[in-house]
Amino acid sequence: MDPDLFFTIGIVLAVFSVPSIMSAFSEGRAPRVAAFTVIAAGAMVVWAIQTKPGGYAFTDIPDVFVRVVAKYLT
Repeated sequence: MDPDLFFTIGIVLAVFSVPSIMSAFSEGRAPRVAAFTVIAAGAMVVWAIQTKPGGYAFTDIPDVFVRVVAKYLT
């Protein structure tokens, strides 16, 4: 499996779960699905960081996103 793809999917899932968490808290209910999504996203990111030799630098994140989008959409 491609660690860059897992890293990108994990980051996107984590970002998309934030509105779900905020919605659940504002409506007074537990964010169960959002919490599961955050855990899955975190696991994907951690796996990608551990699998890729050298890991990821903070400045590499935009390049990783562009590479993944270019690779899988073209």
